[in-house]
Amino acid sequence: MSAPSRPDVPDPQTLQKLEHDLRAAVPRGEVAFGARRRAEYAQDASTYRQVPSAVVLPADTDELAAALAACHRLSVAVTLRGAGTSIAGQAVGDGVVIDTSRHLNRVLEVDPEARTAKVEPGLVQAALQKAVKPHGLRFGPDPSTHARCTIGGMIGNNACGTHSVAWGRTADNIVELEVLTYDGVRLTLRSLKPDELQQIIDEGGRRGEIHEQLRDLRDAHLAMLRTEFGRFRRQVSGYSLEHLLPENGFHLPAAMVGTEGTCVVVVSATVKLVPLPRRRTLIALGFADLPAAGDAAQHVLRHEPIACEGLGGDQVAALRRNVPDARPEEMLPEGAGWLLCEFVHDDLTPDLQAEQARAEVLKKDTGAIDVRLVQEAAEQAVLWRIREDSSGLATRAPDGSEAWPGWEDSAVPVEKLGDYLRDLVALLDRHGLQGTPYGHFGEGCVHIRIDFDHETAEGVKIFRQFMSDAADLVASHGGTLSGEHGDGQARAEFLPQVFSEEAMAAFGVFKAIWDPGNRLNPGVLVHPRPADERLRIQPGHRPALQMATTFALEEDGGDFAKALRRCVGIAKCRTASSSGGVMCPSYRATGDEKNSTRGRARVLYEMVQGEVITDGWRSGEVAEALDLCLSCKGCKSDCPTGVDMATYKSEFLHQHHKGRIRPITHYSLGWLPLWSRLASLTPSLVNAIGGNKFTAALLKKAGGIAPERPIPAFAKQRFRKLFGKRPRPAEPGSRGKVLLWPDTFTEFMSPEVGLAAVEVLEYAGFEVILPADRLCCGLTWHTTGQLDTAKKVLERTLEAVDPYLLQGMPLVGLEPSCTSLFRTDATEMFPGDPRAGRLAKQTMTLAELLDQKAPDVAFGQLDATAMTQTHCHQHATLGSNADDRVLARTGVDSGRLDSGCCGLAGNFGFEKGHYDVSVAVGEQVLLPALREADPDTVVLADGYSCRTQIDQLSDRTPRHLAELLRDSVRALTK
Repeated sequence: MSAPSRPDVPDPQTLQKLEHDLRAAVPRGEVAFGARRRAEYAQDASTYRQVPSAVVLPADTDELAAALAACHRLSVAVTLRGAGTSIAGQAVGDGVVIDTSRHLNRVLEVDPEARTAKVEPGLVQAALQKAVKPHGLRFGPDPSTHARCTIGGMIGNNACGTHSVAWGRTADNIVELEVLTYDGVRLTLRSLKPDELQQIIDEGGRRGEIHEQLRDLRDAHLAMLRTEFGRFRRQVSGYSLEHLLPENGFHLPAAMVGTEGTCVVVVSATVKLVPLPRRRTLIALGFADLPAAGDAAQHVLRHEPIACEGLGGDQVAALRRNVPDARPEEMLPEGAGWLLCEFVHDDLTPDLQAEQARAEVLKKDTGAIDVRLVQEAAEQAVLWRIREDSSGLATRAPDGSEAWPGWEDSAVPVEKLGDYLRDLVALLDRHGLQGTPYGHFGEGCVHIRIDFDHETAEGVKIFRQFMSDAADLVASHGGTLSGEHGDGQARAEFLPQVFSEEAMAAFGVFKAIWDPGNRLNPGVLVHPRPADERLRIQPGHRPALQMATTFALEEDGGDFAKALRRCVGIAKCRTASSSGGVMCPSYRATGDEKNSTRGRARVLYEMVQGEVITDGWRSGEVAEALDLCLSCKGCKSDCPTGVDMATYKSEFLHQHHKGRIRPITHYSLGWLPLWSRLASLTPSLVNAIGGNKFTAALLKKAGGIAPERPIPAFAKQRFRKLFGKRPRPAEPGSRGKVLLWPDTFTEFMSPEVGLAAVEVLEYAGFEVILPADRLCCGLTWHTTGQLDTAKKVLERTLEAVDPYLLQGMPLVGLEPSCTSLFRTDATEMFPGDPRAGRLAKQTMTLAELLDQKAPDVAFGQLDATAMTQTHCHQHATLGSNADDRVLARTGVDSGRLDSGCCGLAGNFGFEKGHYDVSVAVGEQVLLPALREADPDTVVLADGYSCRTQIDQLSDRTPRHLAELLRDSVRALTK
């Protein structure tokens, strides 16, 4: 069968007609031909980049059908997309990309008796789990991207996940599919008995024709299908034609699973559900190396786990590098390779003796060198996070070089896994490559990111040769190219190395039955593009945009494009607030790809490339994409690849406004330290003006401040003055001196926080020193991209505080955002400057100082329950374990909200046009939690922004940790 001609970008005349027809077809959804939206969809989670001609977000399935019909009339290629987490290049295309995740995301029906659910394709897997949990049910397949991947995407790739050893692949859990062919035929696909199949064929029409051709295809290849297909469960590559066999019930829905959007468009899916486990335990087994763990996996299966996952030392080390307070090695048994084995129990009461005995039996049966039984849900969650984040953590090799998917999810029969891992490592060595395998070892599926060099022609040549050699290697072990992510463009070229000529011909016929014109996801799986075509990085390509940045970007070698490539598209930034963490508050509030960390990274990347977005740093599209970024830094820790969008936004704003008049808020809010100092001269007058309805309205209008926002009051006296008036300790501190940083908010707005900290520090035996007046960290200039001024301000501070640091004195910060700037951003602005290095090393939070340098200080016991809102910057760069330990010393029962950003985020929530999003972010978790909390609950919030948001949007009075500790001291000493 000759390959149909590959599609190109539609010509201008076709594009004009297409835009007209699509806008008519999609009146309520979105049709986008603009540069920004196309840039957002130019990449998925693979190594490929294809800028679409248009993006469509249909409002319902009728608009989906109408959009498809418009494309069919003009023979324009269509690529369906859910969360865009495809790793092999299946969710990018030249033609029209249709995103179902924005609107086609409903649970249509749940039948608890039949244990099924009918859903739309854009429904996120985690949302389905939430909907069926009240019925004691769940959907079995759960890939690591379960918090953002869609059911449609799982159907496209035949996703499996951690628990497939117990609950199977998506293909094993599909009951019925409602689909559209490219030419508009709407079909309901289900398993068919021979007489039912014949009846459909006899009815004729396009439906009968399709079914007849599928039957004929099956009958022509019965022997091949029975011997070459369905040999082991993770044989996902190619089309799963074994489901057409009579003994498999001519199961068309299962056969369509894994077709990667190349055959039909899914309109709805009916899926199987399984009972929720009543209780789970986790047994971690440690081995000398990862291949030894691979050898052991087959022996674990005899004990009937619901999960058996392999993990390597590099994933553990990467988590420790990227996440504050992470100490995963403390929770794992001894070893350099691990199996995480999960078991379910029918009873709710643990039998520790029996479960420990099982752990010891597993250790003996597998030859593990160490074992650990993990029963606590919180500890289990920490270990599963390492596994779930592995695809992101693995995108940087231990030496910092970039690592890429490609040979991402090969699979072999589990009994051959250990030998395959050894041979795979040897193959990497022969090609001079590195990568750490991990994955679903209980089913022989291996994930790996490899440090392919796509920047040079020689590197791409090595990439191609490795892929071909790896295909031969996996075939020699009886395996397959893909165990759950599909072949896409990355691996489809090498399918003839693992399938017979007869099987390859059958794939072509199967595709042609459904999509004879090759208009659905062309270039993928059948008639594929070469694996090295349309790579995200082109050998020898140098962006036209001048790339000298103000920030050092040291971890990326000063390369802004490389920094942006940290975003590999795994889309953890697209999770709902129920998934916890901070990232990404604006996406959670709006549900728009534009407002996700990934969407912004994509638009910035296209700005650098200069092909779609052509006006560089002056780009209005990039400014629009960054407008609702709260600069919360959540992505710096929550994104497994360490994307730091707050830094990229500051850099862009700096370059974008260079030599131009800035937005008024950059002056009114960006210069807040100066205005605060002036206001402190006559705070009563300033507060009267800010508190008056008419003058405040004029002031807010002039300053570009949201009219809904009250203007915060300034303190009657500055902290520094009150510090000088306080009662002095009789004796100098026995624990030495500390330099207490009087940030703008503590100095001019919340001096009571500073005084409380001084009282606690002096009680703990420290002598408190303040630096010279008129210093600032430069935070507000930093976040508004006024980096020249920010550097000048910080330079002055470095000069002033360095003499104290040279004495070994710790600097204690009370405002998390300022403390974070000293800890992380200072070295980015002054790379190689030993003063900045000392500042980063010696800056501590109040809790860290008390935890590390005064662990024996007794605090009074407070009979109180606290709810803690962690500042985003503290979450991202500082951590809060020390805070929890110090609070425990006071007897406070503290609950820390895993809620993300409060929504105010410094200047963001005060800027005109941001108020609604600011409130929507707060309503994700924080504000409902405040309303539900007992009136006596103490609300803790160290960030001034967090306290302001709580003050303005609730009836609670938040407090700083220092104030609660002061109360504890007084309770002990009164």
